[in-house]
Amino acid sequence: MQNYQLRRLSDQPILSTQDVKPSIDGFEVLGAFNPAACRFGDEIILLLRVAEAPKPQPGKIQIPLIENRDGVPTLTVKQFDEPDGDYDPRVVTLRGRQYLTSLSHLRLARSIDGIHFVVDTKPFLFPARMDESYGIEDARITYLDGRYWIAYTAVSEQGPAVGMAVTTDFKTVDRIGLILPPPNKDVALFPAKIDGKYKLLHRPMASEIGKPSIWLAESIDGVHWGNHKFLFGGRGHDDPAFIWEGGKIGGGPEPILTDEGWLICYHGADATNAYALALALLDKEDPSKVLDRSTRPLLVPELPWEREGFFPNVVFTNGWVQWPDGRVWVYYGAADSGVGVAELQRN
Repeated sequence: MQNYQLRRLSDQPILSTQDVKPSIDGFEVLGAFNPAACRFGDEIILLLRVAEAPKPQPGKIQIPLIENRDGVPTLTVKQFDEPDGDYDPRVVTLRGRQYLTSLSHLRLARSIDGIHFVVDTKPFLFPARMDESYGIEDARITYLDGRYWIAYTAVSEQGPAVGMAVTTDFKTVDRIGLILPPPNKDVALFPAKIDGKYKLLHRPMASEIGKPSIWLAESIDGVHWGNHKFLFGGRGHDDPAFIWEGGKIGGGPEPILTDEGWLICYHGADATNAYALALALLDKEDPSKVLDRSTRPLLVPELPWEREGFFPNVVFTNGWVQWPDGRVWVYYGAADSGVGVAELQRN
């Protein structure tokens, strides 16, 4: 992994919050970031995570969420008095219940050259189930069995879970439903079956015992998952050289098959929640075997728009594409406010 580098293709974001229009009257876009990515015909498709919230009201906190109204999941806005003193502008606890202050959905963007994108004005996938009541976040796209599988984080008051949807044309989309219960996220489906079985990466969220780590699971139908195996975790707990992945770790886009094995990109975060990107290599025939890992991050927040934003000091990828000539472009969210692109190069 030491032979790879990530080279930014632009010193400016290719998409920013200002490029995306709100999908709901009276709302504003707080962030457009963390896109899934794939090739579709002669286009590059991104599925942006778009975070929206009601326009501010003085002295009030407005919480957008999906509520059950007579058996129908319905978009509602709860309003509370603003708490005294400082509080987290993204997550608040009000009257004993924790809420997100924005609601995320997936928005489609298209490009021919992979740099200049046209963003749809309406959501591609909007929260529509009670297990998505706090939003849909950070999708990954994998083409397999003639369909594009979209794994995403479905957030509700029960925590983050993993939802799956499929499409063939990026016009219509069918939800499969939850495939992994909370707390879990960062799911990427392998683009080929191995030993006749579907495989995916996922990240259970450790609590009192355990540390953040990436796991492997398998399925015979792509819906029901089992045989879960620990793959690897952050090394910063034991070695100061790896402090950049000592706080959090999670998988990125779908693995890419190379001559050496399955190449995966993952993110690590330190104790201050500064995020970085790195690589790992898994065995072709048995991806539970880790053959190699980065000893240093390939991309860290350096530019102003990567260091400052809705959630500062973040570079986070859940989408990359491989061009016919072998080039790999990595699309990454920056500070939860925009999208950058870098090319994966081998020395």
